Amino acid sequence: MSDSDSGDALTGFYERQIGSAQTADEVYGYLVFAAGLLLGVLGILLFLPSEPAGALRQYAIAVGAVGFALLVAGPVVRLPLQRAATIAVYLGVLLCAAAVAWFLVVFPGDWPVATGHRGVIALYVLGVAVIGAGGVVVPLVTSTRSTEETAAATADRDASERRLEDVETELDAAERARDELESELAAVRESRAQFELYEDAGGEYRWRLRHRNGNVVATSGEGYTAKHNAQKGMQSVRRNALGAATIHADPAEPADEDALDDLPLVPAPAEESQATFEVFEDAGGEYRWRLVHDNGNVVADSGEGYTRERDAERAIEGVKANAAPAAYLTFDPASFELFRDVAGEWRWRLVHQNGNVLADGGEGYSRRRDARRAVDRLQDRVPDAEFDVYEDDAGEYRWRLRAANGNLVADSGEGYTRRGEAEDAVERVREYAPDADALDVGSAAFEVYEDAGGDWRWRLRHRNGEIVATSGEGYSSRSAVHDAVERVKENAPGADVEAE
Repeated sequence: MSDSDSGDALTGFYERQIGSAQTADEVYGYLVFAAGLLLGVLGILLFLPSEPAGALRQYAIAVGAVGFALLVAGPVVRLPLQRAATIAVYLGVLLCAAAVAWFLVVFPGDWPVATGHRGVIALYVLGVAVIGAGGVVVPLVTSTRSTEETAAATADRDASERRLEDVETELDAAERARDELESELAAVRESRAQFELYEDAGGEYRWRLRHRNGNVVATSGEGYTAKHNAQKGMQSVRRNALGAATIHADPAEPADEDALDDLPLVPAPAEESQATFEVFEDAGGEYRWRLVHDNGNVVADSGEGYTRERDAERAIEGVKANAAPAAYLTFDPASFELFRDVAGEWRWRLVHQNGNVLADGGEGYSRRRDARRAVDRLQDRVPDAEFDVYEDDAGEYRWRLRAANGNLVADSGEGYTRRGEAEDAVERVREYAPDADALDVGSAAFEVYEDAGGDWRWRLRHRNGEIVATSGEGYSSRSAVHDAVERVKENAPGADVEAE
């Protein structure tokens, strides 16, 4: 074992048993002190049964003398002294060791019982004195130098702490700038148009971008044999169109002024709200809110009750902050949500139109595109994948899907009381995942779905999975529910709050 390895082992032992060491000398000093204590006790124990001129008496005195020297040296070594002081301590220990060796030679024949051997005693006392001088005299003589070096070390430490604070400040500023940029990009990406995915007469899947006035402003241009491939192409346009450069062909075609008017690059400034949030207590004693238009129509409601009025008001603040930039997520009948969790990692979940989470990735990703690739891999392999249905420690049944290398690809996210229910959940994932749409969710997303009665509804889901608002009523068509969402996006951020 090398010196560095043994030093690391001693330091590790010290930190496990005693505490954090500031220097290596602190560790060595403690070990020297402990060794001196053990040898001193051993010397006394050997001395008690020994004969005056016997060999056991000789070893008892030698062991005790070594123990006493180490017992004095250990605390001095632990002190934060100059290098000269430490050298003096080690020199004193060597002198004491030489005195002990001399004692072993002269005892018992040349060791006077009354006075002892003066040379041995003088050498041993000199060694102890040198150890004491290293701990007391040397620091006093070199105090000016020590103070200067200590001041320099303190200045370096303060400078390092200031640099660390500057770096942390810059990192915080970078994080804030990134969050602001993401918010701005999310706002810029808002559009008055929506993508439509459909199957053409030839059995191929295509997409088109239709403005809310009914005009088709872009199409896929080609067909796809699989629905999720068409979705990938559509998502690529969503990601890459914003900020793309414009190249004019030769000869240049005149710009279509009507199309430019229909497709603003940025959303129009928010208009003054024509609705009011009302907080009220229902018949069950719970507090709820609703967003009421000036014409009397209920635009949105809380969907659930709160035990305290201020909790309902906090929910309103969440709607105000998240409604305007929230994107659409349409279920047919399930969809993937890509979102960022509270730890800053990107995750995905497969959500059914009834609000249940059918599957999630089970792990987070540092980059958005990694989470999107995980969804693509799941969609490609889920039809033929082997799912593992098992019973967890709580007695609930769950399922998971692993890759060939053993990594977790997806799991149920929740438990089921019966194995059959978990197996049914697997079949739903097999059925819905390959063709499910995927949407990057910012802070929240509007989920548009068709309920069991055939009506179209919306709900606003935060990225933490909670439903923060619902439509409260159904609509006869998808376009009608989209218009309802737009009214919420326009009126919620600036609406006043009134308590009944």
